[in-house]
Amino acid sequence: MPPIRIPRKSNTIDPPVHPFDTAHGVDTSGLIPAGDLLTGHPNDDHVTAYYGVAPSILRTLVDDWQATKPPHPINKYTFIDFGAGKGRAMLVASELPFRQIIGIELNPTLADIAQTNLDHWVASHASDPTAPRLAPIRLLEQDALTFDFPKTPCIAFLFHPFEAPVLKLLLRRIETQFANRPGTLDLLYVNAECANVLDRHPAFTRLFFGPVAMSTEDHAADLAAIAAQKEYGSTGDEECAIYRYTGRSTQP
Repeated sequence: MPPIRIPRKSNTIDPPVHPFDTAHGVDTSGLIPAGDLLTGHPNDDHVTAYYGVAPSILRTLVDDWQATKPPHPINKYTFIDFGAGKGRAMLVASELPFRQIIGIELNPTLADIAQTNLDHWVASHASDPTAPRLAPIRLLEQDALTFDFPKTPCIAFLFHPFEAPVLKLLLRRIETQFANRPGTLDLLYVNAECANVLDRHPAFTRLFFGPVAMSTEDHAADLAAIAAQKEYGSTGDEECAIYRYTGRSTQP
């Protein structure tokens, strides 16, 4: 079944545009309900709504991660955005000194939007000598559960893209691919609704858990974006968590 596309009606008001999009000429705004993101995949029941992460949340969370003294410098890590959506986290992360940025997005409509954003982002940075240097960046339209991790140290980024059943399967895949590589994968989790899954997992160690505040600009944009619906609210922060894959203990 092809993805459901949201119809545009002449009498509807376009959702507010985030200042990030206005500043950079990209399209990462809007809240898209999970029911409008179905692809016919067996895990459709476990997808969540699309909403772009607040840039200030991601930048602060990366700072918090670096404060945990990871075993490798940031320029050795591949940043992998699972459920990349329209690509906002990829864009923000690419201005940080990661080795490379990879986005994984199953929905073809969102993947097309994300690729358009990436192309514009890269071109605009290349033409502006004052723009930050970008990490290499690429988007893959595929199932997160079929992704083969690179041999570099990795950061898995999740903005709660799916519910616990799929998260458990992703953690199983991580454990399979990193069984002989403890300490080379960290996980940054924004809106950490399924943190208990990770807390109970014997191969992951929690490094941080708590609220991360948005900037004033991001909070104002957040309030504007959700004003037309009642399912979500905005407190000006996101509950976030950081985990490290440490492997299962060999102790009896």
